[in-house]
Amino acid sequence: MDIFGVFSMVGGLALFLYGMSIMGNGLEKMSGGKLERILESLTSSPLRAVLLGAGVTAVIQSSSATTVMVVGFVNSGIMKFSQAIGIIMGANIGTTITAWMLSLTTIDAGGSFLLKMMKPSSFAPILALIGILLYMAAKTDKKKVIGEILLGFAILMSGMETMSAAVAPLKNVPEFTNILMMFDNPIMGILVGALLTAVIQSSSASVGILQALSVTGAFTYGSVIPIILGQNIGTCITAIISALGANRDGKRTAVVHLSFNIIGSVIFLVVFYMGNAIFEFPFVAEVVDAANIATIHTIFNVFATVALFPFIKTLEKLAYVLIPVSTEEKEMQEDAFAVLDPRFISSPAFAIEQCKSLADKMAEMTKDSFLQAMLMVKEPTEEGIAEVIKKENKVDVYDDKLAAYLTKVNGEDLSYADSLRATSLMHCLTDLERISDHAANVVECVQQMQKTEAAFSKKATEEMQVYTAALSDILDRTIMAFINGDIALAKTVEPLESVVDELTKTIKKNHMKRMNKGECTIELGLILSDLTMNYERVADHCSNIAVYTMQLQNTELEEHSFTEHMDAEEAVQFEKLATSFKMKYQI
Repeated sequence: MDIFGVFSMVGGLALFLYGMSIMGNGLEKMSGGKLERILESLTSSPLRAVLLGAGVTAVIQSSSATTVMVVGFVNSGIMKFSQAIGIIMGANIGTTITAWMLSLTTIDAGGSFLLKMMKPSSFAPILALIGILLYMAAKTDKKKVIGEILLGFAILMSGMETMSAAVAPLKNVPEFTNILMMFDNPIMGILVGALLTAVIQSSSASVGILQALSVTGAFTYGSVIPIILGQNIGTCITAIISALGANRDGKRTAVVHLSFNIIGSVIFLVVFYMGNAIFEFPFVAEVVDAANIATIHTIFNVFATVALFPFIKTLEKLAYVLIPVSTEEKEMQEDAFAVLDPRFISSPAFAIEQCKSLADKMAEMTKDSFLQAMLMVKEPTEEGIAEVIKKENKVDVYDDKLAAYLTKVNGEDLSYADSLRATSLMHCLTDLERISDHAANVVECVQQMQKTEAAFSKKATEEMQVYTAALSDILDRTIMAFINGDIALAKTVEPLESVVDELTKTIKKNHMKRMNKGECTIELGLILSDLTMNYERVADHCSNIAVYTMQLQNTELEEHSFTEHMDAEEAVQFEKLATSFKMKYQI
C-alpha cells in the first residue's frame, strides 16, 4: 500500500464520517422533535422504554444522540431516572441497524440485476442524484431535508467503498496482518475498540471502520468480538461528557449507560470463552466479513439487553451507590427552567417545544397578573397589589431566560418551520412581558387613587365594569389560543380588539362630558386616561399574539394586518363577530 493508498483510505474515512453526520442531522430534522416527545411521554413501562429507545435510535442512527438526549431529559426533570434505563438499553439495539446497512458492501451480486442494485456502488450514485435534485430544486423544507438524508447516506456508502478498496491490498502485507493479530488478545481488543469509539464518539462509525478493515481478511470471530465489545463501552464517552454539567440524576444516567455496557461485555465474554472452552466453537478462527461483524454487533447488544433487563432496578440501585443522594439534592426544589437544558439546543425542534411549554406557563401567569390588576381597580388590597408586582417580576425572569435560550437555538441550523416557530415564539414572549408590565402600571394607578382618596362616579364604575369584562374576554381567548394552538379561537381576537378600541374612545368621550359638567376632576381624569391606555395596549398585544399564533399556518400574515388578508367569507365572519361583541359589551 503506497502513499496514494493511504490518501484514499483517509479520504474514504473522512467521507464516511461526514456522510454519517449529514444523514444523522437530516434524520433528526425530519423527526421535527416528534421522536423526542415520544421518548418523553411514552416510557411508562421498562419494556416500552426499551422498544422506544431502539426505535428512536434506529431512526436517528445514533445511540450517542439518544443517550445524550435522555441525560438532558433526566437533568431537566422531564423524565424520571428509572425511565431512562430502558431507553439506554434499547438505544444499543437500535444502533445496530447502521452496521447492517454497511454490510451491503459485501453482497456477491453474481449475475443478478436485483442483487447488483443492492450494492452501494450501484444505488449510492442514484440516491446522490435524487438527493442533490431535491436539495437544490425542492421548494419545501421537508423535501430539502429528505435530499440531505439521501446525500448523507450516499456519501457514507461511497466513503465505505473507498475505505474498503484502499485497505483491500493490505491483506497481502504480512506486517499489517501481524499488527491486526494483536487483537486476538481480548483485553487489547476491548481497549482498542473503546479508544477508537471514544475518539470519534460514535459506535456506529467505529463498527463501520472495522467492517471496512475486514476486507483484509485479518479479522477472525475471536479477534473481532472483543473489539466490538470495546466499541460499545467507548460510545459511553459522549454521555459522560454530556453529564459533566448535569445534576446528580443526569450523572447517574451516564453511569448506568457505562455500567450496562461494561457489565454486559463482561457477561458476554465469560459466556463466550467458557462456552468455547467446553465446546470448542469451530467458527472462532474463521475470517469475518462486514455482514458477520453486523451479526456479532446485533447479537451482543440483544444479549446484553435480555440478560440485564430483569435487573433494571439493580442497575438503578448501583447508580445510587456510585452517586449517592446528597443533602442538597434532597432539599432542592424543582427548577422550572431546568427544561431549558443546553443539551437540547442540538435538537432545535425539541428545544423550541420545551420553550413553548414554559411560555405556556408564562402566558397563564401573565393573564392572571392582569386580571388581578383589574380586580384591584374595583377592590384594592395591599396583598393583591403585592401579588401583581410579584407575578410581574416572575414574568420578567421567564422572558429573560426564554429569550436567551431561544437566541442560542436560533444560532443552530434550523428548518424553515422551526425558524418560523422560534421567531413567532420570541415575538409572543415580548407581548406577554409587555402585558405584565401593563398590569404593574394598572396597580400604580390604583395606588395613586388610594393616595388621593379618589373614586370613580357610579356611571364611570359601570363603564369600567363593561371595559374590564371585555378585557378579561380577550385575554382568555388569546391565552387559550396561544397555549392550544387554536387558530379558530385566535381569529376571534381581532374583532374583539376592534370593539375594545371603540370602548376606549367611548369611555374617554363620556369622561370629558362628565368633567365639563363638573361631575369628575381633572386628577381622576388623568388616572382614568392612564388606565384606558394600559387596557387598550393590552388588547393590542393580545391581537399581536393571536396573529403570531395564526402565522404558524399562514406565513403571509404580518402584525396588525389580519384584516388586510381576509377573503370575502372571512370579512363577513369578522363583521359578525365584531357585531356580536358590540352587543355584548355596550356602554
